Amino acid sequence: MSAEAYPNPNRLDDARRALSRFFGYDSFRRGQETVIQAILEGRDVLGIMPTGAGKSICYQVPAVLLPGVTLVVSPLISLMKDQVDALTETGIPATYINSSLSGKETSERLRAIEDGRYKLVYIAPERLESERFLGLISRIEVPLIAVDEAHCVSQWGHDFRPSYMGIVRILPYLERRPIMAAFTATATDVVKEDILERLRLHAPVRLTTGYARDNLALSVVRNADKRDFLVKYIRERPGQSGIVYAATRREVEACQQHLASLGMRVGKYHAGLTEEERSEVQDAFLRDDLQIIVATNAFGMGIDKSNVRYVVHYNMPKNLEAYYQEAGRAGRDGEPGECVLLYSAADTVTQKFFIEQSEADEERKRNDYRLLHDMVEYANTSDCLQRSIVRYFGEEGGEPCGRCGNCTDTRELRDMTEEAKIIFSCVARMRQRFGVTLTAKVLRGANDAKIRQFGFDSLSVYGMMKSTPEKELVRLIHELIADGYLKLTDSQYPVVQLAERVRGVIEGTEKVLSRVEPEAQATKSRSRYGSGRQDGSHEPYDEALFERLRDLRKKLATREGVPPFIIFNDATLRDMCQRMPADERGMREVKGLGEAKYAKYGAEFLRAISDYKREG
Repeated sequence: MSAEAYPNPNRLDDARRALSRFFGYDSFRRGQETVIQAILEGRDVLGIMPTGAGKSICYQVPAVLLPGVTLVVSPLISLMKDQVDALTETGIPATYINSSLSGKETSERLRAIEDGRYKLVYIAPERLESERFLGLISRIEVPLIAVDEAHCVSQWGHDFRPSYMGIVRILPYLERRPIMAAFTATATDVVKEDILERLRLHAPVRLTTGYARDNLALSVVRNADKRDFLVKYIRERPGQSGIVYAATRREVEACQQHLASLGMRVGKYHAGLTEEERSEVQDAFLRDDLQIIVATNAFGMGIDKSNVRYVVHYNMPKNLEAYYQEAGRAGRDGEPGECVLLYSAADTVTQKFFIEQSEADEERKRNDYRLLHDMVEYANTSDCLQRSIVRYFGEEGGEPCGRCGNCTDTRELRDMTEEAKIIFSCVARMRQRFGVTLTAKVLRGANDAKIRQFGFDSLSVYGMMKSTPEKELVRLIHELIADGYLKLTDSQYPVVQLAERVRGVIEGTEKVLSRVEPEAQATKSRSRYGSGRQDGSHEPYDEALFERLRDLRKKLATREGVPPFIIFNDATLRDMCQRMPADERGMREVKGLGEAKYAKYGAEFLRAISDYKREG
């Protein structure tokens, strides 16, 4: 039977009431209402919504209103637990079935599902290979299947999981075809089409709310002393939660040990640790017992912590999709966050090594090299960083964000048109067949055997930029690539070629502008508590009260055995500090406080606010 089995286009009012009752919000965020209405009309959905946009609400609210049990396919155990804990706190019955449960626990939960005691059940895609589970779902009503992190279904995505290919296996076991809703934060056009095909979505409503994250400030720091930069950066943000991503286990170990030796509350996370060790570190971070996690990309999609204020990439990741997914873990609560990429040319070498050592076929490797080149271009662009990412995902760039490191760069632009023309000429005279490094060597006039072999020492451009350090020449060539004047081929050893945009420079209708590389240093935070809303500032609030409420939240979280952000996120505490409610009516106006949470915690927070006022 088709997904039209559950149409009811007149239930948006019910959805708004559910949003208020369970989640404590008066209105939906951008895009949420469109997706929820489509689901309630029985339509399949593909939602591309950035981290922090509220994708979960898009299937959790319909799940409350639809009959039967909604299945949520989720990639990681920790993510399931956090989602279920959060739903339980709001008063929505939910559970998960995964490998962390004992056989007895699994049996008990399966019986409870069949008895109709839950509205949402979270499962890993591997669960769909269980004949016992498939037998269960054939006996119950499943109106909706929500696929979280749907990019995992695509072999062209950055987190391909073969088990996601089996999701459609569930459909023949159900009496009627459920509504299929797929969600992810990032997906190129190729990945989107892959999701549609592999999940067999029927004429879905396709929603992309935009890739721009208005609360994030992106920046790239090139050629810094990474260790010194990181220490200074963290010290300028006392008390703020942050994630530091490194490319290798060895790098993670060294970085974590150095930060710990300086007295910082820092943990490490990588695939070389035991599952128990990883779980302990992650739980300590979620509970705010650790301020910082240093991790490989193994510390990924399961992180639902809302109050991460910054994400630092100690090394450049393999592609922009991975970077934006990881960077997007800052500011999930909508409050300001910072995303810093520490870039050096050595990072490119590391990522190329990973590609070559992989067991992927040649086509996949070529694609991985292309994605890596896009990442290098991002690291070198002089354009607005937010706009560069938005364009990468196929959207119009729009106006500069005004927040990123490039937009806020106060250095004067330098006219590099003549230098650029020399570089273009060199690329052309080398017949567009060689890489960045050799091009820079020719321009420098290097005494290199390969240059002599090809006769490049006789070119008119040979040595024309000998006063410019090779490192600076390489950076400038990469900047010209990033800004679209040059391009690289998709191969292990990419070749520099001229792009169409060169024509305007050669004909004199366009100038090439660049900025001198500054001394790398950590800048003061744009997102210190007390100074940040989505537009970079927020209404004043009492910071002393905020800290007192944070302490109460931590105490209650310890009592309940859940992370503090499950109780209330920072934005909800800040709203309390601004409103300073004196009674139940005032407290119920606080954003993010639904009926169940008021009944459970409202009186204690009201008492804390009252005591604070009295102490005055």
